[in-house]
Amino acid sequence: MNTKIKTLTVKLSDAEIVRNAKLEHVRDLRDAGHPALHFRFAKNRARGSWYLVHKRRWHRIGAFPGLSAKQVLAELPSVRLRVAADSGSAISQWVTTGELLNWYADRMGRDRNLSVKRKNTGASAMKCHLLPRLGDLPLVEVSKATLDKQFMWPLQESLSIDYVRLAFQLLALAFRQALKLGLLKSNPMAGIKFSDFSKAKVGVKPSRLRGVQLQDLLSELGQVMLRHPADAMLALMMLCHGTRIGETRQARWSHISLAEREWFIPAEHTKTGVEHHLPLTDQVRALLIQYRDTQTNGGYDGQYLFPARNGKALSEGQASAVFARLGKGEWTSHDLRKVARTGWADIGIDHLIGELLINHAMGHNVKVYIQSDVMNRKRDALEKWHAHLDQKGFSLIHGQTGARFGESGNSLEAANGEACSTIQKTTIGEV
Repeated sequence: MNTKIKTLTVKLSDAEIVRNAKLEHVRDLRDAGHPALHFRFAKNRARGSWYLVHKRRWHRIGAFPGLSAKQVLAELPSVRLRVAADSGSAISQWVTTGELLNWYADRMGRDRNLSVKRKNTGASAMKCHLLPRLGDLPLVEVSKATLDKQFMWPLQESLSIDYVRLAFQLLALAFRQALKLGLLKSNPMAGIKFSDFSKAKVGVKPSRLRGVQLQDLLSELGQVMLRHPADAMLALMMLCHGTRIGETRQARWSHISLAEREWFIPAEHTKTGVEHHLPLTDQVRALLIQYRDTQTNGGYDGQYLFPARNGKALSEGQASAVFARLGKGEWTSHDLRKVARTGWADIGIDHLIGELLINHAMGHNVKVYIQSDVMNRKRDALEKWHAHLDQKGFSLIHGQTGARFGESGNSLEAANGEACSTIQKTTIGEV
């Protein structure tokens, strides 16, 4: 039998490739209708590469089976033009937008640098909106007109402008990443902006808590402290420091140094991916000591400030449930962060220190500039803020002498009874 390696001239198709894969002596297949189109088997005969031969040069088009014979033949005229113009030969292995989106969704799901919350948000947008509306759209038909008709305009009818913008940015990011990795020859979304479809501004939601409500808020939290100390403590730590719910609910006692008067938040718990250091004031230190005693007296000696029943930290859903109970629909955990940031500005705390306390992303030059003495400046700011909270009733919570958390002692109940009505009785319209 003649086993000389050779090239066969066939009518190229996926079936023809699979059939000839069994013939070990066949290395290349050449298309009868397009003599310049070649297929070369890889060592793994189930795979191979497409080539266009032009002026004796072999220009690789793409890989099989990711790129089928039907896709190559459909794109062959444009590939010839690009090769002749010396502008590249590669074509995408994808035909539809859905194939690109599924690739990017899988990539996001396996990106260890993304938080679980961001992964879940992206996966939800893909599954519920991007894929149902754009999954069958051919990549060659992606344009402002098709995106407006099939995606942007229908979406804005039922969803907030903030969410529509998020979905658009996710779509644009998928195309940019594919182009950067050479998986697309061109980006049909290049130059397409969100403002092409809508002039609506993505606004900043106002806080549903305001400074004038702090006294009522603290009075309510004081009452909650008697019945559910962990719920009240979670809210108080956020109000006192402006921390995010994810940063706060995962706090461990090993992160708290009462001796050094510092709360350390590791990078993996922060949204910015940068570790965060917060000074502990005398008020918060006293609050933590009493809260730890309450946990110990209740039989808990674990590592978390806010443990769940399974022994781990409160989950995102469990922490949200805490604020559903506390806020009763009137305010959320994020409103505590907002009222703290606004309060800092109102009492004259430096803007830069406020941004550092709130742990917003900062530029490299700013980080270098503020390294010296920053902890002392943050401590001064928090001491000023907690003194302000004391005037609103915070001192009745951390400075009680006749009651402990979780007990119905008369001292704290009486003190709170003299405070203003609860936060739920004061609506935004009444303030």
